[in-house]
Amino acid sequence: MTPDTPAPRRRGRPSRTAETTGPDARTRILEAARTEFAERGYDKTSVRGIAKAAGVDAALVHHYFGTKDEVFAAAIEVSFEPALVIPAVLGGPPDELGERLARYFISVWENPVTRAPLLAVIRSALTHEAAAKVLRGFVLRRLLERIAAELDVPDPTFRAELAASHMIGIAILRYVIQAEPLASADPEKIIEMVAPTLQRYLTGR
Repeated sequence: MTPDTPAPRRRGRPSRTAETTGPDARTRILEAARTEFAERGYDKTSVRGIAKAAGVDAALVHHYFGTKDEVFAAAIEVSFEPALVIPAVLGGPPDELGERLARYFISVWENPVTRAPLLAVIRSALTHEAAAKVLRGFVLRRLLERIAAELDVPDPTFRAELAASHMIGIAILRYVIQAEPLASADPEKIIEMVAPTLQRYLTGR
């Protein structure tokens, strides 16, 4: 081997170039994953396909995210952004918690950028146990348990799960099944009608 000959790559390790390392590569992988899951669904999406769409080696996807399930969970988290949203939802007056939660949830679904991957998440979770397991884990650990921890009421986790079931039901009817008149209803009307129910679930005695 001459000094100018590139070192051979080790099996299972991504090549380290400007295009395949660093924050930009991680962002590209995550964006590609969201697109792949949205267009192909959970079962037909592969780590290799995500890597190809992102223009990186499949080993780099494993390096940043691990398994396909973990890439899926990361794609969900990007849409919900719990680290940013939970403080905002919990930070206002307690008697407006239901409205803040409803407004946040509807705004995520009304945004075309976040809606597409969430549609894939819901559809995949309805038909594939692996996707359902990832979604349950994310919703419970990253969202509901953190909200429930701030509720000074009996059975906080159960209450948070009831609120989540209500919102997911709306998502399925409005955005997946597109049942009318819910599918065409003004988002503000939905928030106005749903907020008191969420408030009762979360804080009612």
